[in-house]
Amino acid sequence: MSSKVLLNSKEIDIILHRLACQLIENHNDFSNTVLIGLQPRGSYLANRLKDILIHEYQIKDLNVGLLDITFYRDDFRRRDAPIDASSTEINFLIEDKNVVLIDDVLFSGRSIRAGLSAINDFGRPNLVELLVLIDRRFSRHLPIQPNYRGRQVDAINQEKVKVCWKETHKKDVVYLEHNS
Repeated sequence: MSSKVLLNSKEIDIILHRLACQLIENHNDFSNTVLIGLQPRGSYLANRLKDILIHEYQIKDLNVGLLDITFYRDDFRRRDAPIDASSTEINFLIEDKNVVLIDDVLFSGRSIRAGLSAINDFGRPNLVELLVLIDRRFSRHLPIQPNYRGRQVDAINQEKVKVCWKETHKKDVVYLEHNS
């Protein structure tokens, strides 16, 4: 298997700041907006954006939650091995709020569909937007598009986008991997 670096640490940092600025532009002080990272991989991106918004742009009272979508996925019963569910950590109301769902890679759209189903258990949002670090635009199974994207990648189905965060992999980097 060979891999190519799509984004290095500096490029990821620049993208995260751009995404934070786009969120501020559209949601101002976040008084009616909540950020929700899809577990497990969207949680790293959500927490990074939270840190940037709070510490670098002085956003006060920012609500950030983490949502487990394991049992909302349409493929969770089709796997051979048992699934390890993550925890859901939403300690605020989303009724009539603007919700920004956050995930690392938008591939088929199935995880986002599961997230949309899961979020309804917490109330009816006013608006739901989608923020992703990587948008694999040619891989959609569902008509789902991001409102905010870090980088758009034209990857074919045999290629895999791997996002590594320093919290788990010791460095920030995004790879495009393919079997050779």
